[in-house]
Amino acid sequence: MQSMHRLKIVPFAAALLAACLACASRAAAPVGDSSTPSLAIAPPDLSDIWNDPSFVKGFLGGYGISPDVEPRISQDDMAIMELVRQLMPINVPATEALLRDSVRPESSAVLDLTLGGTLYQQGKAEEALAAYRSAVAKFPSFRRAYRSIGSICYSRNEYEDAIAAFNKMIELGSADADSYGRLGACHTARKDFQPAEAAFRNALLLQPEEVKWRLGLVYAVRAQGKFEDVISLVKGLLAKFPDNYAFWLLQASAYVELKQPVEASVSLEAVDAIGKSTPDSLYMLGDLYISQNLPAMALSAYMRAVEKDPAQPAARAIRASEMLAFRGGLPQSKDLLALVKKTWGDSLADADRRKLLKLQARVAMSGGSGNEETAAVLEEVIQIDPLDGEALMLLGQHYKTAAQPDKAILFYERAARLESFAANAKVKIAQVYVGQSRFDEALALLRDAQSIKPREDVARLIEQVERAAKGKR
Repeated sequence: MQSMHRLKIVPFAAALLAACLACASRAAAPVGDSSTPSLAIAPPDLSDIWNDPSFVKGFLGGYGISPDVEPRISQDDMAIMELVRQLMPINVPATEALLRDSVRPESSAVLDLTLGGTLYQQGKAEEALAAYRSAVAKFPSFRRAYRSIGSICYSRNEYEDAIAAFNKMIELGSADADSYGRLGACHTARKDFQPAEAAFRNALLLQPEEVKWRLGLVYAVRAQGKFEDVISLVKGLLAKFPDNYAFWLLQASAYVELKQPVEASVSLEAVDAIGKSTPDSLYMLGDLYISQNLPAMALSAYMRAVEKDPAQPAARAIRASEMLAFRGGLPQSKDLLALVKKTWGDSLADADRRKLLKLQARVAMSGGSGNEETAAVLEEVIQIDPLDGEALMLLGQHYKTAAQPDKAILFYERAARLESFAANAKVKIAQVYVGQSRFDEALALLRDAQSIKPREDVARLIEQVERAAKGKR
């Protein structure tokens, strides 16, 4: 059962991550945010890295001079830059024309940089990139030009060139949080998570309160399976944003991966307390309680999952009922089945209705309350699908328990005509025959079943029946 349950949990663990990533750009959103978590896997939203006002200003040229890291500018070029400063706010195309006329091989690289900014503002990314490359060709240590090259290359999915540009920025002394963060975003886009982690750690070291760096680092370490690091980082986010459901979901997913169901359950309950739970998160919570042998708490989570969205398909709730029954939570399984019938009623698809009815019968029989009502339920399944082997086998078991061997044999024989149930059904008929001391008939069926699907327990049963047959003679 543990392996079966693991199969249910692991895919969800990965899926939970996306809820945090989907809202990375609104990490500090107010509690009343009406968004709901998405469960589609996606990379973190790091768009605010590129939209930061200080970055945009630098990206568009800055129109100012930093003599320690930028090329010298002549008096003539300085006069042009003063005209640009006045013209830019009122007429960008005219500014572009002025700069195109002014840029010469001997002019300052600052003019090329500024031309790139005016081009990019007008959506001319290809021409802007050429202008920025011209700027670094003239002045190879031009940090601002490398920043702009990196950003345009990133937007064009040219990550290798973007990384080279941002690395050059850092090499030239722009080792600030923004530089490292943007470098981390480029490595993340390439799914190269080790250097992404290193870059985001440097960014976070320089700006420990910056949420976007922490989120980028969370994604990078999680992609490498470093779930302890994920939890440590998310705890820092939760200390600042305790009502952000996405961070609780992310923490839950990490605890699931670390096989710590108690902590994962606490995190998912926090999501529900915030009012941001979904059927998916609540079903997951129920599965976690099942893994801890807490059927009553699992039932509570499953019921909340059903009530959260009555329009959802019924299949998952029926599966949850099966899980409860399988782990010994028969009363809880019965209660959840009742809620399923109440919620979906006649709208159940035939396949789901058959599953529900068969499970209802199994729960009743397992609880020792198999009766004519149980038989009626199974008969209804047979009416929906006369070739439902599982229902035929359950009816056979019901009538055998009810000391009605002829009816039991009748349904077992019908199941025996189905290839996938033939071997087991013949064994069941043989067991009824043994109870009637019809050993020879039982032996024939057992040997036939063994030829279809050999089993050790059937082999032992054959030996026992053979001895009983000899003793009878």
